[in-house]
Amino acid sequence: MSSSRLLLHAVFAVFLVAAAVAQKKQPPPPPAPARSPSPAVTDEYIHKQFGDKCSLIAGPQQFVGDLDGDGIDDLLVVAKCTNPMQDRDEQSFVVADPYDTFMGFGDVKVTSTFASDVPERRGVSLLIVHGAEKGSWQAEKPKAKFVLINLPFKTLTVKKLATKKRTVLGVFMEEQGEGESTSSVIYWDGKKYKYMQLGATLE
Repeated sequence: MSSSRLLLHAVFAVFLVAAAVAQKKQPPPPPAPARSPSPAVTDEYIHKQFGDKCSLIAGPQQFVGDLDGDGIDDLLVVAKCTNPMQDRDEQSFVVADPYDTFMGFGDVKVTSTFASDVPERRGVSLLIVHGAEKGSWQAEKPKAKFVLINLPFKTLTVKKLATKKRTVLGVFMEEQGEGESTSSVIYWDGKKYKYMQLGATLE
């Protein structure tokens, strides 16, 4: 084989390797925008997946979208759960407290006993269902279920969030504190739901 042909083969091999590496480094495509489930989720579904101590709260929008980045639709709703720690093993869901973890209190067994000063806010939680490969979030046995407690949100919406590694769907919240309005977001970091503050504006 001539030297020119060997050189051509070598250049072609390098090109193939470079193309493969570039393809591997490309970030996954951004998730599709979140939408409302149709028909809307009812307490029958919530009781089946989370137990009778969790019930939907009328008013907040329900969302369907790929929250964990696996390409499968997940579900997010607002509910009131009176004692999620009691039912977590029976119903196979994770109780998490991203807000208090951010604040330095990492033991959910302790933070689950925290009670809001506002009676109407006690037990208000975000319920998240990660969809299974077959059946999505409506599957008999979803991929994973979460009850996120102690989140001080006033309003929330789900939209795209650019992180260092990829673009994901984040749960953006408007919080109401004393003398200020704070914005924050909850997002899946690949292992857990993480809380991040975005800023505050004095009013």
